[in-house]
Amino acid sequence: MATQDTPKRPKIVVLDGHTLNPGDLSWNKLKALGRTSIYEHSTPEQIPERAEDADIILVNKAVIDARQLSRLPALKCICVTASGYNNIDVDKAAERNIPVCNAVGYGTDSVAQHVFALLLELTNKVQAHHESVMDGEWGRSRDFCYTLGAIPELAGRVMGIYGFGRIGQRVAAIAQAFGMEVLSTHKHPERDARPGVTFVPIETLFERSDVISLHAPLTEENAGIVNAGLLSRMKRTAYLINTGRGGLIDEAALKLALQSAQLAGAALDVLSEEPPRKGNILFGAPNCLITPHMAWATREARQRLLDISVENVKAFLRGEPRNVAAPASPLPPPKEGEFSGKSS
Repeated sequence: MATQDTPKRPKIVVLDGHTLNPGDLSWNKLKALGRTSIYEHSTPEQIPERAEDADIILVNKAVIDARQLSRLPALKCICVTASGYNNIDVDKAAERNIPVCNAVGYGTDSVAQHVFALLLELTNKVQAHHESVMDGEWGRSRDFCYTLGAIPELAGRVMGIYGFGRIGQRVAAIAQAFGMEVLSTHKHPERDARPGVTFVPIETLFERSDVISLHAPLTEENAGIVNAGLLSRMKRTAYLINTGRGGLIDEAALKLALQSAQLAGAALDVLSEEPPRKGNILFGAPNCLITPHMAWATREARQRLLDISVENVKAFLRGEPRNVAAPASPLPPPKEGEFSGKSS
């Protein structure tokens, strides 16, 4: 038990830990840092009762808005187990000098891998060919092999990348390994120049690319940027892939473009609303593949995310918050002796 001379151990609450750790990772490193409670999911009503006396909370998609913050009087730090933190009212957190610490870079390889899983399914149609074989078509074939349609070769094609951060750069490297030419549009072409990558205006990107992969963060400026106008510039043989944010695409315009064969196909890991409780306009659209926002979720990526989050907690307890997404101003460290991160 803590005494006047013994710093108390911080109260740490994980409000929605299931997506990060559905049971195949260990929470032990986090548990060693304080009195830790872990919940797989929390409704808005459950958040204040579970975290009322929490010093630190870890959240993935749980919404911590002004109302929730007002019901968490002991809160001193918010660690987001994701790169995006739009579920947090960062301005209200800043008013109370509560740092919002996020995690970046953990899913680069995982997301890039999924981009090409989607692209190869669009081009080679592995599942469709498997189902064809199981339906007996190969057994009935007069030839020793067949295809369900023309299969495009990636070598020599043009990969267009919208957003050239860590993930965009990794996608570029893999595309080059396939023998593809790489174009990109980016705010900082001089800073992020890479051998063999040509930066072009977005209109040129959509006109020249055989594959377009979206990797920019969603902002007020680029919401719905992939609209009817840009889609009309695409080659009819081109593919659109989105593992970034669903809001980058005007989904109604994309459906019309697919229905009119304005492009050859689309593969999306993200939608405008997640989960799509009432479906989505793109459900059933021709040549449209949709996966459930899983590109980031390899076990290795989730382990990196958990490790980064634990280090964020450790840094805060040392009085040196890191990966602080907001507030931008310097934060006062915890009072001397306020916390002990040692396990009991």
